Amino acid sequence: MAKRILIVDDDQLMRRSLAFNLEQAGYEVKSAAKAEDALEVLRGSAFDLVLLDIGLPGMDGLDAVGIIKDEFAVPVIFLTARRRELDEVVGLELGADDYVTKPFDMDVLLARIKAVMRRSAGRTQPVNEIRLLKSGDIEIDTSAHTVTVAGRRVELAPREFELLQVLILESNKVLAVDDLLVRVWGAEFIGQPQVVYVHIRWLREKIESNPNKPQRIITVRGKGYKFLPQELA
Repeated sequence: MAKRILIVDDDQLMRRSLAFNLEQAGYEVKSAAKAEDALEVLRGSAFDLVLLDIGLPGMDGLDAVGIIKDEFAVPVIFLTARRRELDEVVGLELGADDYVTKPFDMDVLLARIKAVMRRSAGRTQPVNEIRLLKSGDIEIDTSAHTVTVAGRRVELAPREFELLQVLILESNKVLAVDDLLVRVWGAEFIGQPQVVYVHIRWLREKIESNPNKPQRIITVRGKGYKFLPQELA
């Protein structure tokens, strides 16, 4: 059965061009001009991936991606003409699976689509089979998607949650940046270490007493990062 892709873009020419090329590549495609319309389409039918423009009329892509991930758990690739440096970390923080800047080469987009779908299909990994994960004063419930630090509930974005799981599963071990990229984002992100740097900073702000002097997520200069469990006082 053909994989189904939903295109969400207010540019009619872009929608038609993308739909044509994706159908030629063997995908079943539907499109919407607004995020609100896309949500209605998603509520009525299952899709394997959403190509989502950020600059939409009404609800923009940055608002829509959270709803899409929460309600439908569908992989999302952002398509945008905005400057990459401005929006990349925001999009990843909100749960987007990848990010492609317009104008883009169709072969590159097709490769990204295949990579995201492959990662999404392979998400059922041993890390997710462990329902309750404890390390020192941190407890993760992978089923409920909750984290507590010293008894305090902490809200994490999807990538932060996955990153913390990997770090805790390898407590006291040094993990290289590329290793973290592969395990949390996929091999296609190798060469983008800033993604890890940014998420480590966000994690520290949420789980460290003093993010500027971290006690849990330690930087090992020239090597990577190490998680050190902190026992309850």
